[in-house]
Amino acid sequence: MAKLFPKRSSKDGWHATLDEALSLPIPNGQRSSHVMEHGSMSVRLYAPKQVDSQSPHEQDEIYVVANGTGWFVNGSRRHRFSAGDVLFVPAGVQHRFEEFGDNVAIWVIFYGPQGGEAMRG
Repeated sequence: MAKLFPKRSSKDGWHATLDEALSLPIPNGQRSSHVMEHGSMSVRLYAPKQVDSQSPHEQDEIYVVANGTGWFVNGSRRHRFSAGDVLFVPAGVQHRFEEFGDNVAIWVIFYGPQGGEAMRG
């Protein structure tokens, strides 16, 4: 069953704006707000403040930068990011955002099996 926060459209799928997602509460112990999910796919909005202290995730993930600029460390690589960029991180890879401003907002899309798509035979 699909879940959507904050609203659902019955015919056209789901829709969430950046402003809506930014207004959602971030549960205690979490770093992002839960926007929607369907099957193995989960969409969150991540807006770190000052330091990004993530650890590797169990699913593959895609980041879509909605706002802000900075540096992204993905395994052994480090590169600049800005609004409109799409970043991919395979499951289990160490990654983090660095030197970003207070206005950074990033859509996070988790999907696939635990261990990532590369684990499929």
